[in-house]
Amino acid sequence: MSATTSAAGSWNDQVIAQFRAGDLRIADMFDRSALVLLHTIGAKSGEPRTSPLAYFDLDGQLIIVASAAGRDTHPAWYFNLLAHPQVSVERWHQGAIESLSVLATVAEGDERERLWARISATAPGFAEYQKKTDRVIPVIVLNRV
Repeated sequence: MSATTSAAGSWNDQVIAQFRAGDLRIADMFDRSALVLLHTIGAKSGEPRTSPLAYFDLDGQLIIVASAAGRDTHPAWYFNLLAHPQVSVERWHQGAIESLSVLATVAEGDERERLWARISATAPGFAEYQKKTDRVIPVIVLNRV
């Protein structure tokens, strides 16, 4: 298993293990269908990293959010994406784990605002995260390659 991007590695490791085992409910918090495992390359280390993240399928576009639960700094995986935007994700789709190669693009301007409005309406917790920080929380589109 590749390293996680968080100091909470043991929690991430538990989430990753439950996800791969096919548990319907992950860490008593998430439905497996709402999570992806994002596989990145460390921006500084060059090492593989795996981050479990909530994701949204909006009109066939896979979207992730660099919320870091409203902390004032972007999550480490976000910097990994900026350095190495061609990544892969695993998600549960039609009862099985699906692996996808994707190109991560940070949404900007009107596109970001449109996506953010839909994300906030679907998952109001993300709007609460934005209230906790002065940084604009990045919205990332994962385009299949």
